[in-house]
Amino acid sequence: MKQTQNLIGKLTVSIAAIAMLLATSGCTKLRARDQLNKGVQAYKASKFETAIERFKNAIALDPDLNVAKLYLATACVAQYVPGGDNPENVRMADCAIEEYKKVLDSSDAPKTTQVLSTKGLASLYFNMKKFDDAKAFNKKAIALDPNDPENYYSVAVIDWTQSYVPRMEARQRLGLKPEDPIKDKKVCEELKTKNQEKVDEGVQMLEKAITLRKDYDDAMAYLNLLYRERADLHCDDLDARKADLQLADEMVKKTMDTKKAKAEKANEQHGIVLDQPKQ
Repeated sequence: MKQTQNLIGKLTVSIAAIAMLLATSGCTKLRARDQLNKGVQAYKASKFETAIERFKNAIALDPDLNVAKLYLATACVAQYVPGGDNPENVRMADCAIEEYKKVLDSSDAPKTTQVLSTKGLASLYFNMKKFDDAKAFNKKAIALDPNDPENYYSVAVIDWTQSYVPRMEARQRLGLKPEDPIKDKKVCEELKTKNQEKVDEGVQMLEKAITLRKDYDDAMAYLNLLYRERADLHCDDLDARKADLQLADEMVKKTMDTKKAKAEKANEQHGIVLDQPKQ
């Protein structure tokens, strides 16, 4: 009987301790949420330093609060100036990269949070001109969300960026006019080796993006540019070059027609605001 009473006494103490821990844990999570909410308010008010501190407090109180890590990364990005290499700017970039990756390393992060973190990293790396890293994370975003046309578009923009510069440098060295083909076979073959894979990938990515979003005029505009990149890689095949330039011209027209149709649709939905008569 005495042993039973002792056991009951120990269980009572244990249950009380567990209840206290749960209460403390629940209170801590509430405080973390409070800090998160205050951080969001500060962020919306463009008080980014305050927002960063609030989000850090939220994470310290609840290390599993992935949304706070995502917000912290976003606040750090807001403080980052593309191209700047001063210590503070580098610190903001490092902060964002670290927090985005913490979200991706979390096994219980919701898919939406993973997608936003992946796209955030891709965008940041692009602004840092780390194009290979940017492309890699855009492709991860495609794997996470294959129905988002913007992910395909982003890869294609990088492909064009990486292929345009060497092509134009080569044309400048040869003293070519815009309409002149690259007839120097050695230079053209070098460009093909460097650019062909990127150009082909970019075209495929944009075609997919337009399939997913029929009126994606930005994707159409870049498809025009990539057709022109591909045209210069045909070397001595002038017919193939001419065909790609024709595709590019057609894409320019399609882009303009799409922009016009979208503008007309917007006017129909919102009405045309007439100029007020002058007093």
